[in-house]
Amino acid sequence: MVGPIMLDSIKRWAAKLERDARALWLACRDPRTPWYAKAVAAAVAVYAFSPIDLIPDFIPVLGYLDDLLIVPLGVALALRLVPAAVMSECRERAERELLEKPRSVAGAVVVVAIWVALVAALAFALFA
Repeated sequence: MVGPIMLDSIKRWAAKLERDARALWLACRDPRTPWYAKAVAAAVAVYAFSPIDLIPDFIPVLGYLDDLLIVPLGVALALRLVPAAVMSECRERAERELLEKPRSVAGAVVVVAIWVALVAALAFALFA
């Protein structure tokens, strides 16, 4: 059972993760960010804010793998690549933003395309 102190800690961690993902979206558009850091930051932010997961949540255990491992590891990698000064400014800006949670249509399209490709490959393998 999760106690109230542990639950508060998890909520704070999730809020920081969301803030950092939003800050990475801002960092990938900053001209001071190197191209490779922009690529990783954009990919992580697009995936984090995509309404569709690569592994759907209804799949037992694996469904939450992206929420618990893929996104945090991607954020950690991107944070190492983005210059500290840029990341600091982007974090402050992300905290100030009062807009609703960003959604990535591009991320949803990529995830759907991956699923369609996997289903097509499986169908081809089974019926060819």
